Amino acid sequence: MTLDLFAPEPQRNILPFDGDVEDFGLILSAQQAEQDLHYMLQHLAWQHDQAHLHGKHYITARQVAWYGDASFQYVYSGVARQAMPWDPVILKLKQQVEDLLGLSFNSCLANLYEDGTQAMGWHSDQDRSLGQHCTIASLSFGATRKFAFRHIHRHDKVEILLQSGQLIVMRGQTQQFWQHRITPTTKVITPRINLTFRQFLA
Repeated sequence: MTLDLFAPEPQRNILPFDGDVEDFGLILSAQQAEQDLHYMLQHLAWQHDQAHLHGKHYITARQVAWYGDASFQYVYSGVARQAMPWDPVILKLKQQVEDLLGLSFNSCLANLYEDGTQAMGWHSDQDRSLGQHCTIASLSFGATRKFAFRHIHRHDKVEILLQSGQLIVMRGQTQQFWQHRITPTTKVITPRINLTFRQFLA
């Protein structure tokens, strides 16, 4: 199924209230996005994510890799993770995003979804190590996937299709008032990677 028929138009804020999510549209050429996708599929240190919830241990189909300026220890869902030294391609992409935004990031959590059946449930990134009003820049590669937001009190929803090379940036009160997820689908049979650049407070 081909979803990316049109290039996404940049939008200053896709949320109606209580948050700030800017869509920068496609910031990479199709050629660069494709090259970087194939490199990351082959060379990143992918591991299946884990969680301890309600006394049970879970291993996800989705895989992750975490890189940073230092050997940060990041604990969420009851599992500690150690940041690895920067991969050169991830570092290059981080610098591209930083130059565009005029911001700096010291870590990147990469997520790999092998196909549309692998998804991410409703959640918000409110870990204390990211600060109260954190900025997270998310850069997508590969298959177009639906990314959804849901207000935690009013349950308003906003959905967007994320294409390869597209950048969105979550800021301000977004994590306090909105949850987000990657929705599952059986119609997507190719992989997607997203890089989430963050400022980790050591």
